[in-house]
Amino acid sequence: MAVMIATEGLGIRFRRNRRGRRSFKDLFASKHRRSRPNEFWALKDVSFSVERGEAIGVVGRNGQGKSTLLKLVAQVMLPDEGSVRVHGGVAPLIEITGGFVDDLTVRDNVYLTAGLHGMTKREIDACYDEIIEFAEIQGFEETPYKHLSSGMRVRIAFAVISRLDEPILLVDEVLAVGDKAFREKCYRRIEQLLAEGRTMFFVSHNERDLKRFCTRGLYLDKGRLVHDGPIDEVLSLYNRHYADK
Repeated sequence: MAVMIATEGLGIRFRRNRRGRRSFKDLFASKHRRSRPNEFWALKDVSFSVERGEAIGVVGRNGQGKSTLLKLVAQVMLPDEGSVRVHGGVAPLIEITGGFVDDLTVRDNVYLTAGLHGMTKREIDACYDEIIEFAEIQGFEETPYKHLSSGMRVRIAFAVISRLDEPILLVDEVLAVGDKAFREKCYRRIEQLLAEGRTMFFVSHNERDLKRFCTRGLYLDKGRLVHDGPIDEVLSLYNRHYADK
């Protein structure tokens, strides 16, 4: 099997008094100095590899580095140490409504967002009606995005991102605010993508969803990889540790 994602000694640190935001000067300086008291390692010495077609569930309490790991895999953040190698494009279902522009219409946002992710106008034209139908947002295509409800925003964002023809899918609790019927519809779409051989990282606190999609799990605690193994085994270990704490 082809390796799609590989990390080796991966680590990233943040400053508490900057809420994790770093300048280019900070990034350069971080390579040449040790940690200071006001810094903490969000991830430290994380190593694993993922083969094509694997569905990985990432578990751990809030603030343990799960979302940070996905952002490093998506290559929207740079590590301070170690490496992450990604072979193939990524469809990031991470904060999926963040790239939409409030004053643009739904139609314009669909073309803008899909285009920024590499789709051509011809490709967007071919699937535009399917995107609108999937999002159940017919009749609102000329409505400014800022006038949509939060549920409608999630629906249109998921409909666009899930159409990307990328081999790696990153999912980070983005459907938690969706209604039950649409959430199930999205999950069927994810199952379809997995059946096509996509590789997936899935961050969730919902054990039922993790067991539904994933065969393997990564358990993160205090930014370190505690265990890598079958999803049932990882969840059992996580629950025992959580009960102890």
